[in-house]
Amino acid sequence: MGKGKRVQKGVSARRVILLVLMAMFLFSSGNLIYHLIEYRQGEETYREAENLVQLPDFSDFPTPAPVPTATSIPTVSPSLGESGIPQPSESVEPTPTPTPYTDPYADALSAMDFTALREANPEVIGWILIPGTTVSYPLLQGEDNEYYLNHTWKGRWSSVGAIFMECRNSPDLTDFHTIVYGHNMRNGSMFGALQSYRDQSFLTAHPSVYLTVDSGTYRYDIFSVYQAEVDSNTYQLGFPREGVREIFLADCAGRSVIETGVTPQTYDRILTLSTCTNIGGKNIRWVVQAVLPGEPPAAPEESEIPGEPVQSGETEPFGETADPAASEEPTPTGESVPAETDAPQGTESKPPEGEGAPSGGE
Repeated sequence: MGKGKRVQKGVSARRVILLVLMAMFLFSSGNLIYHLIEYRQGEETYREAENLVQLPDFSDFPTPAPVPTATSIPTVSPSLGESGIPQPSESVEPTPTPTPYTDPYADALSAMDFTALREANPEVIGWILIPGTTVSYPLLQGEDNEYYLNHTWKGRWSSVGAIFMECRNSPDLTDFHTIVYGHNMRNGSMFGALQSYRDQSFLTAHPSVYLTVDSGTYRYDIFSVYQAEVDSNTYQLGFPREGVREIFLADCAGRSVIETGVTPQTYDRILTLSTCTNIGGKNIRWVVQAVLPGEPPAAPEESEIPGEPVQSGETEPFGETADPAASEEPTPTGESVPAETDAPQGTESKPPEGEGAPSGGE
């Protein structure tokens, strides 16, 4: 009798374990199917956005080339006669007129019309593109940094979320430091491609980030890639003194895990793309930082009013710019100075809780 009871108890225990394992399997399968459905719905939602703005097919576009500088334009010097005065020479041709630099990505993005997207959601402020990757999405900006963690560009609930700008940044990209957040999805969508920047060859093939907003289309070149703590100065927005910018840039560039060959200056503008990382704890983020080159400040000149500072120019964006009388965006002549962020001076922006790591999203 005792042996039979023990056998019966053993069978019952095995049944319980089997039932538990079956329940776990069904739950995991259901969870996987649910997320696969969410991924597919997310893809359809963002494909709809591409159709509404008539996004071009970038597959045949070349890798973004370095923007040429004035020093790279060839010149021809005339020969000198015995008197030291330039003399005409049959072998000397007139100095060629340099061909204006064109950027096919910037041209294509500048032609996009966001009217249809804004009819569905007025918080669409533009588009973000990293050529040759899956990063090509509407850019949102909400009243806080939480809503678009679990809402698509159309405002529908989804763990896929949206790509969105820090709520305290200026949407016209005139701040010294602009932050953009996005999820690191398992299927590689949203900001999942940023993880690939651990590889030097991936940077070589995808060196630039494009943002197009109402004020124009801008190209940022990547200068640093690394892991950052959520309370680090990587998320700093206020820069009350020039020296604070220098410290910020030195820290960001020095933390890069790959060599970029790009060195930002204090008169440039910085873009930080932030997502969750597959390595480290929940308070760790993976960031890719890029720079929009500006113009060095002009040497001080005497003004009519003693002590009045002389304003310096900033980089003119690709494409059309907003009416200079209606904003502080740089004009074609580079006479205005962009406004600093409205965030408290010297403060840091904390990444949203769970940014890049929704259930099943990492």
